[in-house]
Amino acid sequence: MKYKNPLLLLLLITAMPLNAEPALTVYNQNFAVVRETVPLDLKAGVSESRYSDMVSQLEPDSVILRDPSGKAKFQILEQNYRNDRVTQALLLSLFEGKSIDFFIKEPNKPDATVQGKIIRSGYKTNTQPVIEVNGKLQFSLPGLPIFPSLGDDTVLNPTLTWKIESPAAAKFDAELAYVTGGFTWEADYNIVSPEKGNVVDLVGWVTIKNQSGKTFKDARVKLMAGEVNKIEPPEPQRLRGFAMKAMAAPADMAAPVSEKAFDEFHLYSLANKTTLRDQETKQVEFVRATAVKMERVYVYDGAQLGGWRVGMAYGGDPGYGAESNKKVSVYREFKNSQENNLGVPLPKGRVRFYTQDNADQSLQFVGENSIDHTPKDELVRLYTGDSFDLVGERKRTDFKVNESNHSASESFEVKLRNRKKEPVEIRVVEHLFRWANWVIKEKSHPFEKKDAQTIEFRVPLKPDQEQTVTYTVNYSW
Repeated sequence: MKYKNPLLLLLLITAMPLNAEPALTVYNQNFAVVRETVPLDLKAGVSESRYSDMVSQLEPDSVILRDPSGKAKFQILEQNYRNDRVTQALLLSLFEGKSIDFFIKEPNKPDATVQGKIIRSGYKTNTQPVIEVNGKLQFSLPGLPIFPSLGDDTVLNPTLTWKIESPAAAKFDAELAYVTGGFTWEADYNIVSPEKGNVVDLVGWVTIKNQSGKTFKDARVKLMAGEVNKIEPPEPQRLRGFAMKAMAAPADMAAPVSEKAFDEFHLYSLANKTTLRDQETKQVEFVRATAVKMERVYVYDGAQLGGWRVGMAYGGDPGYGAESNKKVSVYREFKNSQENNLGVPLPKGRVRFYTQDNADQSLQFVGENSIDHTPKDELVRLYTGDSFDLVGERKRTDFKVNESNHSASESFEVKLRNRKKEPVEIRVVEHLFRWANWVIKEKSHPFEKKDAQTIEFRVPLKPDQEQTVTYTVNYSW
């Protein structure tokens, strides 16, 4: 891997204090910067050192080995990374053409040992091994293989070795830092609302996944957020980040996640040391808010629009946009502000909605969606499904084109029905897609222009009430 900013890794390394326990900065795009302590005992001249507790997804050209105090002077002449960890299949391949012992244990029989010659291990071809026992071939192992000594050319775990030249003997704790794949983190949110009302509780989690091939015990963990460019073959990918701050914890509790600006990015530190086991998913709560006001918004976007959009002056389809659906969409909307008991940058992630059933206080899942990176004081709107008791119908009632005057006129009728036991407001969204120049000539309800080609009617409905929205739009080109 190569980096557009070669100083980025060094900046991250020097930002973390040296401790005996490992330190990790995890990114949300399947990699992390790891910093560990390695004891070095160098002699004057050339020494060889080995560190055999490495990850299985190391980027070898990212490795930095140094004396953090700057006192020891040395030069790395050669670095080697071995990741051929010992497995039974690998050992069988190393002893192809040779005979080894196989231990046999069977019920009601004494233990025995037989000798077999490994004709084919099947390691590279992913096929069954072939073993010769007493002059006969078999496509299975006759028992548990017992291998001779491995020698020095095989590693039990991924291993880094160095050939180091030093002008004088030196013994010190060196700092080892590197980039590894197999790490990622993301945010998840759970929102719990009452059966009636618009005040909810929100809990946010940081989910960290370790698939690096190594367990990090009692590690100091930081999460990196920012626009970090990292080139990955065969094409570059931008690692997108964000900013967030931990919600204030109660006076007798420390905030589980703290934040600070670092260079052009943001670093978020877990307050407590944690063990990240290989193949483990760990969650840490980073935000908790109660009494958040969250409105329920009903939107009827009745026009079924898809495919190409062409203005009438260039052969646009006269029937385009005339078809409609009856579904009224349900959105949950809240202001990410301090006045609304939030006001913290929210990272991108999945949001799950639960509603409490008043009958037995049980929580029922009622939808999910995802948010993008959301700064404080921004409005968040999430689609959660379609309403069962609200119905919309949309039809075109008139359509005229005057080619000589370069104009067109189109009229619509939108019927809304509320079958709920409580009043609601439905927002009717209409798309004026035929041309950039348009004017509403007739309308039954006031509307708001949302953008150059979208208008919105807000229609209140009482229980079991039906209302009809009509309008006529004139296009010119």
